[in-house]
Amino acid sequence: MTIRSAEQLAAAGFPVEGAARIAARYPIRITETFAELIGDADDPIGRQFIPRPEELDVSPAERADPIADGANSPLPGLIHRYPDRVLLKPVSVCPVYCRFCFRREMVGPGKAGPGPRDIDAAIEYIRARPRIFEVIISGGDPLMLAPRILGSLMGRLDAIPHVRSIRVHSRTPVADPERIRPDMADVFGTDTPVTVAVHCNHARELTDQARAACRRLRKAGAVLAGQSVLLEGVNADLESLESLFRELLATGIRPYYLHHPDLAPGTRHFRPTIEKGRALMAALRGRLPGLALPTYVIDMPDGSGKVPLGPDHYADDGIRDLRGRVCGHPDHAGGDPADVQAMSEGGGASTLTGGRPG
Repeated sequence: MTIRSAEQLAAAGFPVEGAARIAARYPIRITETFAELIGDADDPIGRQFIPRPEELDVSPAERADPIADGANSPLPGLIHRYPDRVLLKPVSVCPVYCRFCFRREMVGPGKAGPGPRDIDAAIEYIRARPRIFEVIISGGDPLMLAPRILGSLMGRLDAIPHVRSIRVHSRTPVADPERIRPDMADVFGTDTPVTVAVHCNHARELTDQARAACRRLRKAGAVLAGQSVLLEGVNADLESLESLFRELLATGIRPYYLHHPDLAPGTRHFRPTIEKGRALMAALRGRLPGLALPTYVIDMPDGSGKVPLGPDHYADDGIRDLRGRVCGHPDHAGGDPADVQAMSEGGGASTLTGGRPG
């Protein structure tokens, strides 16, 4: 049973002080799939979905629109932040409501999503602008739409010649994998290449059912990319991130972005420091194949877009290797070929990885 209220939360064994008051502002929805994974409110799955009193503690820096979607929205349900891509939000509901969601003030039961005329206007906006190369379908969660409706939208985008890439962002493959039936998977078999960005924050979310859903999407022709958020108490440690990225890649999901949490209201308890995130990413390089390493990014509060946060391996006096040493290189300003010879004689990075790092 999907948990939708404070009473159902308590009946499932997860009583929370003030849950009804929190739910009145930020809705509760936990699918049966995720509810079965929760051991207690403080485990990595529980922290993502069980409401906490801290959510009503809003810091001065937090805001209802933490990445300025509104300033970049020319039409209802459409965001045009970058010159060559737009984000289309056809739905305002999700299979689960993450307690750290950056759109938590804009999604949920009763929140107005775009109507059919809004979608028509958005499609015409895209059609009239040949510079738009990619359309990103988000929300809410677009896989909450019926396959017939989502398929119609995908078909309309597929018919626009200058739209050469379609990306769909969804939590559904891990949160409610039973929705990925063959009729839903078939939606992604368009001529235009489709990437499904799967939101997954912990390796335990990749259940057998989730892996089967991802296989169905892959067989239908979709490429799978992974989106994760760096969260204190969930995955902000080396072992959790390493396990998550390995399991994503083993499921056929290429880790794409690791997001620093946005300044959404009442989410301060989830946010690590950026320095901690950079240190974790530096430690992962050399421990994981390159294909398993996402880009650590922050979405700027002024709406200017995503910025990579590093780590930076370039230094003024050389290149920082996987051990943190600054080494010379002849192609670095002021470098000398003798630097490479010295590195080779000293073993260099090959002693760490057995060869060139992936």
